[in-house]
Amino acid sequence: MVIEPRVLFEDNHCLIIEKPAGLATQAPDPFPSLESWARAYLKTKYVKAGRPYLGIPHRLDRPVSGIVFFTRSSKAAARIAEQFRDRSITKRYLALVEVELDPEAPENQCCWLDYMAKIPDEAKAMLCRPDLPGAKLAQLEMKAIKTLSGNSLLDIHLQTGRMHQIRLQTASRGFPIVGDALYLSKTNLDLNPSDKRIFLHSYFLKFLHPISYEPVEIQSELPSYFPQWAQDFTRNHFFPSVSQKA
Repeated sequence: MVIEPRVLFEDNHCLIIEKPAGLATQAPDPFPSLESWARAYLKTKYVKAGRPYLGIPHRLDRPVSGIVFFTRSSKAAARIAEQFRDRSITKRYLALVEVELDPEAPENQCCWLDYMAKIPDEAKAMLCRPDLPGAKLAQLEMKAIKTLSGNSLLDIHLQTGRMHQIRLQTASRGFPIVGDALYLSKTNLDLNPSDKRIFLHSYFLKFLHPISYEPVEIQSELPSYFPQWAQDFTRNHFFPSVSQKA
């Protein structure tokens, strides 16, 4: 089943879209990507000639779903890029991992600090010493929020945005993200490998609007292929306004 992107927020300066897993954020023509979808959307909606302006201050990996931020003006692009650089934008993810973690245990509510680097000539990252050339600090806060059937759902506040950061930091601690064979996942909960999806979802983004400087919060519910217990739990605890409208 093909899942279409969905616009979550739009004005003259920002375009925020829910990306389905399996679709690249960017890709060279003629390959499909969220960027090409967004350009086509803007061109059709506003009957624009030529190529609509679209800034891309961050990306999600192809197998990851959730919130992606595009900017629609150069002024917005510069100001949002600054917020990403100074880490004033709040980015939160939900990850289903291959382990049972006690949500009440202090060690399952903590900050992870590592150094990581891209593996040369591979689309993969590794943990490394701080003095290795190319090493970058990787920092996040994690909290186990629900455990069932051998898996745990983590709420992750991503504080740096390194390549494959969440995927590597969870796997290096012995609990890879379900479906992420690149980082040693052994299960996929009946997903078709050709779908190129893993159980990692960007569900929350908070930023200051680049023109009004008013705070903006964006939420995105878990995709339907996540276990029903995870969907129910997050709908009740993370997205109450959505569940009340249902």
